[in-house]
This record gives sequence, C-alpha cells and structure tokens, in this order.
Amino acid sequence: MNGLFIAFEGPDGCGKSTQLRFLAEYLEKSGASVIRTREPGGSPIAEKIRELLLDKDNAQMDAVTEALLYAAARAEHVRKVVRPALAEGKVVLCDRFVLSSYAYQGYGRGLGTELVQRINEPALDGCLPDVTVFINIPPERAFARMNENKVRDRLESEDISFHERVFEGFTALSRSEDVICIEAVGTKFETHETIKQQLAPVFVRAGVL
Repeated sequence: MNGLFIAFEGPDGCGKSTQLRFLAEYLEKSGASVIRTREPGGSPIAEKIRELLLDKDNAQMDAVTEALLYAAARAEHVRKVVRPALAEGKVVLCDRFVLSSYAYQGYGRGLGTELVQRINEPALDGCLPDVTVFINIPPERAFARMNENKVRDRLESEDISFHERVFEGFTALSRSEDVICIEAVGTKFETHETIKQQLAPVFVRAGVL
C-alpha cells in the first residue's frame, strides 16, 4: 500500500466530520487524490449494517452482537474501499475506524479492549491508519454543540455515563504514538489550521504535498 490512511476519531458531536471535510477540501485543492469514507459504512453492504447498528429500534442489542456487527462492516469496508484506494496511492480520510470500537465497545460497553481486538483482527487484516486524529472534547461540551434539532441515533441516545466511559477510552487510547490529539478549544476554522500544522510532517513524508 502506497497511499495515506488517516482516521478521524472523537466523541459524538466533537466536529470530526466537519474537520474531515475541511481537510479533504484542502488536500484536493493541493492536488491530492482523496477518498472520503466513514464507519460503520463506506460500502453498500457496510451501509446496510450501519442502519442496523444505529437504528433506535434496536436499543436492546447485545454488546457482543454490536461489536461483531461493527467488525463485519469494517471487514467489508477495508476490502472494498480502503485497501483498493491505498493501492492506487490515494489519501483515505475515514470518519471513525477501529479506535471507535475500542472506545465504544471496549470501554463504553465494558467488553474490554482485548476482546474487541480479537474480534477485529480478521476484519482489519493488518490494515490500520497511518495516523489517527483525535478531536479531544468532553462529551458534555460536545453534545452542547450539537444541533438541537438533530435526530440522535441509537448510540447518541445513550445516557451520559456511557459517553463518559467512551471518552475515558478515547483519552487512554490517544496516548499511542500514531494518534495526534487535537484540543477543540477554538473555532472550527482554528481547529482546522491546527490539524493542518500537526499533519504537515505526515504529508511531507508521504509525498502528498
């Protein structure tokens, strides 16, 4: 694989989707070939699994079932979208990846990261982001910034204690050397500039810019 794989992570409402879009537009203007994708989803079958996972009618879904479904969507996504794009030398920007499984199912659902890792090993098949951008903002602040008219999905509708466990997981996992932690303290445009600065050495090493 000779492309560049960047995942955006963070609690619900952190603004990662906006930051991914900003970065994609910046890279495209600079001449890079960019693929924007998301998890769960990104490919037709994975999008169908996404509907199951985020449907509030499935509120009673077992935690292990949830973890397995995320991994199933990931297996399809990696093989149909991520690997082919990287093989073509493209920059893949993904809205959530395996770090979310560790945070949401490992910490939030209490399954533990070891079990989540075992579940995801065949799904990933060694395909991991070159770098992960973690938007660091506590869940209370993140939810306060959400559009009040937004219809919340199954996970967004969980109580605050669940989201606090998820954030605890993200905070612990963000200490990895391949994670760039971005403090979301300014405007979305200031956050974008910070992300660009932090990723500049990565782009240079990959020959993207």
